[in-house]
Amino acid sequence: MTRHQNSIPEPIAQRQEQLTQFRNSNQPRTRLPESFWNAAVELARQYGIYQTAHPLRLDYVGLKKRLLDSRSPQQKRTRKPAQPAFVELMAPQAAKPDEWAIELESSRGSKMRIQIPAASPLDWTILLRAWREVEG
Repeated sequence: MTRHQNSIPEPIAQRQEQLTQFRNSNQPRTRLPESFWNAAVELARQYGIYQTAHPLRLDYVGLKKRLLDSRSPQQKRTRKPAQPAFVELMAPQAAKPDEWAIELESSRGSKMRIQIPAASPLDWTILLRAWREVEG
């Protein structure tokens, strides 16, 4: 055996032999039976997707999808929701407002509202830096 074959876990090596026999006794591009895929999903759960897909010559993306689809509904719900990351800019209703209102909300939920005259110059970078320092 080569050095690479020695590093393959025994259950994967056994499945590799079975797949080789299946591929040799069937036409090329014959779909694998679900029992093979189910066994590969179990191996991927234990050893990892790449470590299973590569020696068995299985489609990595297909195995990953089957592994993710095989999770229980409770496991599927435990994903972290994506954090919203946006800035909402609203055009003023009047032609020129008398003042600007800036509202900031941190990821911790604290809020800050600043109202300034529209004619005042404003350096946004200084304002954001100060807000981060306060929240830091």
